[in-house]
Amino acid sequence: MTSLSGWRAPLLALAALLLLAPQTAVAQAPDGPSVAPSAATPDRPSYDVRLRADGDGSHWSGRQTVSFRNAARAPLTSVDLRLWGNGTDGCGAPDSPSPVRVGRVSGGTPRPLAVDCTALRIELPEPLPYGARASVSFDVDIAVPDRVHRFGKDGAYRYLGNALPLLSVRDEQGPHLDPDVGFGESFHTLAGDFRVVLDHPRALVVPATGTTTRRAGAPGRTVSTSVAHGVRDFAWAAGPFTSRTVTTPGGVRLNAYWTATTPPEGVETDLKAAVGSVDDFGRRFGHYPYGELDLVMSDNLDDFGSMEFPGLVLLWTEPEGSAVVHEIAHQWFYGIVGNDQFASPWLDESFAQYANQLYYGEPTATCWEDQGEWPSDTAALHRTMAYYADGHRSEYVRVVYIRGACALHDLERTLGSREMATMLRTYVRTHWLGVATTADFKHAAQSATGRDLGPFWREHRI
Repeated sequence: MTSLSGWRAPLLALAALLLLAPQTAVAQAPDGPSVAPSAATPDRPSYDVRLRADGDGSHWSGRQTVSFRNAARAPLTSVDLRLWGNGTDGCGAPDSPSPVRVGRVSGGTPRPLAVDCTALRIELPEPLPYGARASVSFDVDIAVPDRVHRFGKDGAYRYLGNALPLLSVRDEQGPHLDPDVGFGESFHTLAGDFRVVLDHPRALVVPATGTTTRRAGAPGRTVSTSVAHGVRDFAWAAGPFTSRTVTTPGGVRLNAYWTATTPPEGVETDLKAAVGSVDDFGRRFGHYPYGELDLVMSDNLDDFGSMEFPGLVLLWTEPEGSAVVHEIAHQWFYGIVGNDQFASPWLDESFAQYANQLYYGEPTATCWEDQGEWPSDTAALHRTMAYYADGHRSEYVRVVYIRGACALHDLERTLGSREMATMLRTYVRTHWLGVATTADFKHAAQSATGRDLGPFWREHRI
């Protein structure tokens, strides 16, 4: 999500946006299995999607198939789909249904929608044993909401972030069916492969996750096929974008797309920062694995900000640029090194902000002392989104973005810069395309030093 510095973004403005976001109650999930699986499952998902757009990209419909493997020792009797696009609107109303709808399910029996219409459980026809694969297919209907949002409209432009139904995760804690709290993120998915075929009017330019090829379709239409491997989500946009492609010295292809009103100087600033940061983070954390990255820019996202998706970032671009470096850092932290964003939001936001500050060389020598008192006795870096949604929203930015990034700088001063850099490369390599927890990171840091880090974790409330 939006960076707080490195591009002169006003902290108070972002905090106000988060505070004004509608309050969302923590909804109840469907009943989980009586025996919790011992490993994250279903894993190795493969998504095959074919959608057709209407005349302006406001409506997409088609068929989606997802295959998966049972990675748990316990037989898998059902899977859960997350319809995150319904997070803001919930179940809608009779005259205004949910933006994302699923129907005509095959390969299993659907149960009623749950968690405010963001979760759909599909009972499998027979238990799936350990190591076996299965698949489910369904019709999907996506109506882009009429609001400026990561899943919404901006004039002639359409943004389809979090629009595709995704497999949810089950592990030793049971099913992860947390709600969309209305600010921050609640997503938790495993890395998989996507092949998405989008049939759309020729006048629409369609940036998307993955490597995209295009061919002529029916008269006046184009068929864009995007393929992505090892990603946790798939996003796309559609509209009369202007575009430009550059390749970084490290060999990463950057595809820039911007709206008619996006300031040209902001586009140039973002491209320069993107070229530098992709290669810089590649040296620090491991080479960017997806080959290309799409930058989708608009000057009209100030009510929302910027947002990261695998292989695509949506940017609120002003004349001085955007949060592009922070969002690109998310390609490593949440994209490559996954985490449960509901349970541990600091593991991606704090790390992306830390990387952003490293890239810009911001002074952080006294940042921990500069923060003064914690915002409350209960504030801590390991808090979940449920904590922030339950009366502590004002702490979210101060703790997750500011104190979290500063804690990592403080850890760097504790370990030493060279040791911190080596530790982070090892941490990323160890959890490459996997899922990391706070305990995993603490173990990685402790392994990098003979010094007991217990006092550090206590002081920094980790």
